[in-house]
Amino acid sequence: MDEAETTQPVSPETEQVATHLARDRARNAKWDLNVLIFLFAILIMVIILATYTKAGIEIVAPIAVFGLAMVWLVGWRRGNQLYQRFYNEELLKLERESRKTAEETLEKTVEETIEEKVQKALRERWR
Repeated sequence: MDEAETTQPVSPETEQVATHLARDRARNAKWDLNVLIFLFAILIMVIILATYTKAGIEIVAPIAVFGLAMVWLVGWRRGNQLYQRFYNEELLKLERESRKTAEETLEKTVEETIEEKVQKALRERWR
């Protein structure tokens, strides 16, 4: 990443769009396969403890609550990490698109200006 890209101020509209897109992408990606496997492992442990052993609800319930809390914590942490990564990606992408659009507009304006000057010179020459 260039240092010039990170030091330029970002417009509020660009920042808002990047925030929204990053939040959506992170929300969709935070519950990955690892979290799901961990959740099923906790569920299997609770089922085994509840059915095949004489462990009472005093033992099974805290294990289930701890497992669910860990799943939530891992998902929340992963969501925050993904949000930061996606936010930076979206911000860079939107800045590049904005810069590209500005350059295209400038080139078009310069081309039109040059074309107008050439046409004016040709008109004067033919008169």
